[in-house]
Amino acid sequence: MDGSRILSQATAHAVAFLKGLAHRDVGATARAGELRDSLERSLPELGTRAEQVLDELVHDVEGGIVASTGPRFFGWVMGGALPVALAADWLTSTWDQNAAVYATSPAEALIEEVTGGWLKELLGLPPQASFAFVTGCQMAHTTALAAARHRLLSDRDWNVETKGQAGAPPLRILTSEDRHASINRAVRLLGLGTDAIEPLSCDEKGRIQLAALEDALQKSPSRPTVLCLQAGELNTGAYDRFRQACTIAHAARAWVHVDGAFGLWAAASEKYRHLTDGVELADSWAADGHKWLNVPYDSGFVFVADPAAHQAVFAEQTGHASPTASGAQDTRNQMDWNPEWSRRGRAVPVYAAIRTLGRSGIAEIVERNCAHATRLVNEIGNLPGAEILAEPIINQGLVRFRAANSDHDGDHDAHTDRVIARIQSDGVAWFGPVTWCGKRAMRISLSNWRTTDADIDLTVASIKAALAHCDWVQGSPPGF
Repeated sequence: MDGSRILSQATAHAVAFLKGLAHRDVGATARAGELRDSLERSLPELGTRAEQVLDELVHDVEGGIVASTGPRFFGWVMGGALPVALAADWLTSTWDQNAAVYATSPAEALIEEVTGGWLKELLGLPPQASFAFVTGCQMAHTTALAAARHRLLSDRDWNVETKGQAGAPPLRILTSEDRHASINRAVRLLGLGTDAIEPLSCDEKGRIQLAALEDALQKSPSRPTVLCLQAGELNTGAYDRFRQACTIAHAARAWVHVDGAFGLWAAASEKYRHLTDGVELADSWAADGHKWLNVPYDSGFVFVADPAAHQAVFAEQTGHASPTASGAQDTRNQMDWNPEWSRRGRAVPVYAAIRTLGRSGIAEIVERNCAHATRLVNEIGNLPGAEILAEPIINQGLVRFRAANSDHDGDHDAHTDRVIARIQSDGVAWFGPVTWCGKRAMRISLSNWRTTDADIDLTVASIKAALAHCDWVQGSPPGF
């Protein structure tokens, strides 16, 4: 069985999905119970023809596939896979390599090596920094903070990789009060405990107050400390002041980590590169490929300015999979930098995307998305009853919807949720709710290469209709 027939069938289903992407409801249309009824079967004793299984799978998930890869999904920072990246991802699955060491896939090891260098150049990071390809920013943060833990404790004569954390000097994490929750999870995964997190006050855009940083460092000057900064706050797109913050933190011997999940990609654009000024002075960085680079999930990157600290966390000392054993002494074993042992070749679609777009193509997507975000926020804000809470710095913005004949924030919050629910039910576009500075708002995120001016027109018309409808039903609960 050569598999060509079933692969052709899968290709036909995939092409049909992509061709209809711009016309399908953006949100899910089936409820959990309906999907469960379609998918749940008794464990089969006998097998079923592969062609039948594939056809029924496509049929049974209909209504449960969110069109987040399409042009009008604005709820979270999610890209949509470029055709070349999707095709390269298919090839990655077809080749079915374990991208753990050079010996198991020499080609994918070298693709990763080349692509890591390209990424550092695109994102404006030090060329000597080490790197790893991980599932996303969650594991990028975990990897970077593990390297930070090693260096900070090693500098205090404690080898955490051999002794563990019991009895070690306790670390603390200084970070924004508006940080992404993946920082909390990374701290928990590493066993540091969320009690180690000390939130710092922020300004109205979500940037860490430098005075608050200085005060925190002065209060416990000897405690090993990691400072987590943001390149692109999730709600406003704000950038911390990297040059000043790094200078302050390094004077106190603190490690600086940057959450640049989507915002680091501004460095690829001449127009927006100024926002990342000084980011290269940090000690580690995290970014995603499945956001602004528009490659398929899962694709995350971590970079560490101190390669020895990075490698000390992961490198095996057994020699069972060493470069010498592979017969290639000048090559890089991926697992020496990565928290996973068995993994797919995540660098392959990234390599294909960067080669296809080039720096100019990546910059064009970034700049077009930012322009569309600004236009969308302003046009929504000009609608009757709408209010802008945060104009885009890059691709993120916030709006809310005010209830008529009321001055109570609670009424405005409920009305905002009602309008968002109505927009979602319309199926033209998808936005999600968020609470910002104590107010309910609708977050606007753009990072998809497919989004056009026509998509902005359709979206604004849908929101205008949703507002008109909700004017008639004010007082109804969200989810009507």
